[in-house]
Amino acid sequence: METINKVLLKGADCALDLGDGSERALYVNQDYILRKLGKIHRGISLMYTYYPNDKGWPKRASIAFPQKDFSGAWNYPYEDYFPYRGGVEGLRDDEPFKFMKEIRAHGQDVVLTLTIDPSLTDDYLVTLAEDLRPYGRLLIRINHECTGTWFCFNKRASYEELAAFFVRCCKVFHKHAPNIKLILCAGMWDKETGKVEMEDVFLEAFKEADIWSGDRYLSLHFGWPGDVALKGGNSFYSADVDEVYDVGKNTWKRLKEITGQNKPMVLSELNADGDVSGPFEQAAMMKHFLERLQNDKDHWLSALTMYQFRDDGRLGLEITDPNNSEVGIEQPLMTMYKEQLHKPFFSSKIESVGKVELPLNLRWGGSEDSEGFEMKVSLKQNPHFAEIYFENELEKMNFLVEVEGYWFYKKPGVKCIDLMTCFFEKPLKKPSDIKIRFFTPPSDGMNHPFDGKDPYKAESGPWLTDYYTEIKSLPRLRFEEEPVLMLKKYTK
Repeated sequence: METINKVLLKGADCALDLGDGSERALYVNQDYILRKLGKIHRGISLMYTYYPNDKGWPKRASIAFPQKDFSGAWNYPYEDYFPYRGGVEGLRDDEPFKFMKEIRAHGQDVVLTLTIDPSLTDDYLVTLAEDLRPYGRLLIRINHECTGTWFCFNKRASYEELAAFFVRCCKVFHKHAPNIKLILCAGMWDKETGKVEMEDVFLEAFKEADIWSGDRYLSLHFGWPGDVALKGGNSFYSADVDEVYDVGKNTWKRLKEITGQNKPMVLSELNADGDVSGPFEQAAMMKHFLERLQNDKDHWLSALTMYQFRDDGRLGLEITDPNNSEVGIEQPLMTMYKEQLHKPFFSSKIESVGKVELPLNLRWGGSEDSEGFEMKVSLKQNPHFAEIYFENELEKMNFLVEVEGYWFYKKPGVKCIDLMTCFFEKPLKKPSDIKIRFFTPPSDGMNHPFDGKDPYKAESGPWLTDYYTEIKSLPRLRFEEEPVLMLKKYTK
């Protein structure tokens, strides 16, 4: 029997999440993103809206209420995100559930932003909690940027009412879906006052939240898509990167002071806008922020979300091809971000905890807390072939595979995956022992009760946070250090 070690997957010093779709772009599938970046994220951020009692619902706002002359991205009765089709509709195979399943099957946690009609009663909120409870350690951000004026929920309720609504959401979710953590994305620290914006109004909400958050862009064309950002215009801004960094850090410090608590701080939307800064400065601004974060001994930020992968404007690692929305045009930001994503500071820790034998019962808790196993192969030089074969019962199973910091996905039914992209980008320079790590997130993206009951109706228990897979046999590795047949050597 080949020697294998058990490994533990743990969180990064600062996790990276990735925005995937919003009012500005369509969702991009996780296989494409993984192949472009070579690594999974802690979480994937989705943005949806829920106003089930409104006229026009469940059509998207811009479809239900088209503007003859564009008057603003938020000048609709409800936010122009894609509608959340669960809740009272009960379409749990529609959006966003089909995307949530794919995200979790690929070993990432779901970070769901949901703008909600603040007049909804608790019975509506209970239904939302029941919808989301089978999705493991999901994070939900409700009515974000709530100290602003632009979102539709701000036009329906006072700030005091929005704060009370968030507290009510926390109580409902903590009772009916205790596996889910709630993010409060509210005001941030102000240099002149030394306080967080509206900190008194939202104090109880900050205390009730599981995670504190803020959104802050290094530059932003907020007039998009209604106009073009041109010199002398007034529909955009650019900020000093260091000042934005200090605002985020001081928000965390101030919230600890006024609440008496120490909770994780995240930045749920962060980027520079290529409409304003241009594509080269956009990448340089984000690089400066990320490098300052790595050099800060305080480690105050637990995660940040790159907004976003593909964007119809210029807020993405790719911009949408106007000829075909399924095609992305890579920006300089992509190269910079991929390099940062693979740095140790932003990478999950994988710890070997000793030898184990088959059969294995592996636990998947989430992208920051899971169990796997490790196989080793010794290579004298860079391989020409690097493959993994999944035979018999393994073919039907779901696997994430990590090799030298690069991640690969095998969905159920796939027999073989090719690892060579790792060695294209990071060729071996000397003889090395290569460790191959295997993890088993849920193949359908959902957690299921251990007794087989319906996850939407079963009682709370460990199944809400942990998913188990039994491994009875090992994958077969094929590594070749020479071509299969070579009449003459052309490479040096």
